[in-house]
Amino acid sequence: MANGSKQIVDFAKIKATMADPYKHPVQVIDREGKVVDPDTLAKYSDDQLVDFMKKMVWERTLHEQTMNFSRQGRLGFYAPTAGEEASEMGSVTAFKQQDFLLPAYRDLPQMIQHGTTVAKGFLWSKGHVEGNQHENPNMLFPQIIIGAQYVETAGVALGIKKNGDEDRVAFVYTGDGGTSQGDWYEGVNFTSAFQAPAVFFVQNNGWAISVPRYKQTGAETLAQKAVAMGVPSVQVDGMDIVAVHEVSKAARDFAAAGNGPVVIETLTYRYGAHSSAGDDPSRYRTKEEEKPWFDADPLIRMRKVLTDKGVWSQDQEDKLVDEYKDEFKQAMKEAEAAPAQKVSDFLKWTYNVPTPAVKKQIAEFEAKESK
Repeated sequence: MANGSKQIVDFAKIKATMADPYKHPVQVIDREGKVVDPDTLAKYSDDQLVDFMKKMVWERTLHEQTMNFSRQGRLGFYAPTAGEEASEMGSVTAFKQQDFLLPAYRDLPQMIQHGTTVAKGFLWSKGHVEGNQHENPNMLFPQIIIGAQYVETAGVALGIKKNGDEDRVAFVYTGDGGTSQGDWYEGVNFTSAFQAPAVFFVQNNGWAISVPRYKQTGAETLAQKAVAMGVPSVQVDGMDIVAVHEVSKAARDFAAAGNGPVVIETLTYRYGAHSSAGDDPSRYRTKEEEKPWFDADPLIRMRKVLTDKGVWSQDQEDKLVDEYKDEFKQAMKEAEAAPAQKVSDFLKWTYNVPTPAVKKQIAEFEAKESK
């Protein structure tokens, strides 16, 4: 048998090209605020575009005011969202109230938009049980375990399918670091296997605390990871709210129609620290790295588009910021007026039927708490 020089499989070529379909992020408004997809933009009225801007200003103001409250010692854990306004507001507004949201700890803005209140968001940050009691029952409290909400989403989506719910999906968020967790693969894989209606968002903000995206995985894109599980996926410019909304709406429609799940990677950036707990991003990021992302700020982009249309002004924005600040300050007063939590209540909630030992503890703490 002759020795051939040609290899039966060119693995180098496969590796060099397997990310190609996912390296062209969907975009409507570019980094300079120029409309690059006028046909898609034309689907939206000026009022809709202004509403997008208002929601991003709302979230940026919420972030700034919440950071102030954190510095004052009035809150517990808080995960900053500055820079992710287009990714979060563009996506959550594409879903309906009957859709089930499974948030991570950076997703309080989406939860508020989906039917809880700012005061409940503050209570969650303060560790108060009332922070988990939402006006819209179609959401869970934020998941702290990285990626665990993806497994929960598989269960919720399968439940939606088994119940025969029409026009309803589950949707979920994680960061780039979440895709390095086994839970991420398990959640997407099982949802795909059962063709359950779910939309999985990966907010690729560049960092998993201090670990850069390129050190987390050998994959060129995070969107391509979905292919191994038979799930269609896409990258979208996460600083472009119109593009994010358009892609999210298409994904929701696809999943709700019984076609199984979708994965969406939004390319965004976390301007500040990972959390209010104290990590210092200046120790692992440079000003040179940050500048292009600040220049591509989602509010700057949309502000230019709306200003060019003559439907937005700085005075209008400044008035909105003042209104939102007053709203958030009032929400903090409401949160701080919530009744203090009792150890006896925690013990009562531990078991459906308390054990004799727990009953004794409940009585002991109730006696102390009544003084």
